[in-house]
Amino acid sequence: MLLSIVAILLAACSGSAPATPSSSTVPTPTAVPTATAAATPTPQPTPPPAFPVSLTDDQGTTVSIEAEPTRIVSLTPAGTEILFKLGVGPSVVAKAEDIDPFPPEADALPIVARYTGVDIEQIVALEADLVIADALNPADAVTQLRGLDIPVVVLAATSIESALADIELVGDAVGAGAYARDLTASMRARFDQLTAATAGLPAPSVFYEIDAGDTIYTVPDDSIYAEMLRLAGADPITTDASYAISLEKLVDADPEIILLGSFASVEDVPKRPGWKGMSAVKSRTIVKVNDTVITRPGPRLVDGLESLIAAIHPDLVLPSPVPATP
Repeated sequence: MLLSIVAILLAACSGSAPATPSSSTVPTPTAVPTATAAATPTPQPTPPPAFPVSLTDDQGTTVSIEAEPTRIVSLTPAGTEILFKLGVGPSVVAKAEDIDPFPPEADALPIVARYTGVDIEQIVALEADLVIADALNPADAVTQLRGLDIPVVVLAATSIESALADIELVGDAVGAGAYARDLTASMRARFDQLTAATAGLPAPSVFYEIDAGDTIYTVPDDSIYAEMLRLAGADPITTDASYAISLEKLVDADPEIILLGSFASVEDVPKRPGWKGMSAVKSRTIVKVNDTVITRPGPRLVDGLESLIAAIHPDLVLPSPVPATP
């Protein structure tokens, strides 16, 4: 059971690949327009970074980096996305397993972190000079790497603002701090645009499905999932830190919209025992969404918010992205 919950928490960072719907007589669900990527600044040449640098990661650990990293290992899919977005992809030598790989440029990298653990020996053999980790990585692996004098920066974003701060933290660690701040400034501007567009709209009750096997999993009230849903103009049905919700509680909440961030297909939902009486099932307001861009705390969070708004308020016309600062 513990391994199952850990896998779900990791999936929240790595995202879920869309499932292929099976043939069914259920009417076609609401189409979700492809999110328009927020305008982002183009990396500009900068003076050589001033190393050594000393940083404090999300666990409060002071990390000293003596020289500009040239052999970076990412133990988290979000970290991989951040590194490539900051323009230091050529310096990344290994990555974490990702069930929804992104960006494509990272596909050929060796995998040194899986749900089952971290390959310390391979990281050492790759002569890593910086590791970007996640709070969900095994603590003993982080301790071992630091014991080998390899700097490890641990990320632990639980909100949009902390995700933006992590982009800046990684930027400082790799000598791209100025560009990282330009990037987060453009992301904040787009978030402001989108939330202004949904302000004052009726907020339908929304059930966001993370998984629905023997146990139904949905969003904790204080999670980045719930924050994104509220910003998208929804009233999310939430649970506690266990992510689990009973069918009885879900039926009582009677969602108006069901969003599938899991591997489930839209056609299968009405066939589930006990589900057909829910308002969302009766109205067939069941929408498949890309869990990765919605919940992965990285540069595509803005795209995730756009996709949520499109699913929840399909008739809303969103403003064009803020022009990037040259």
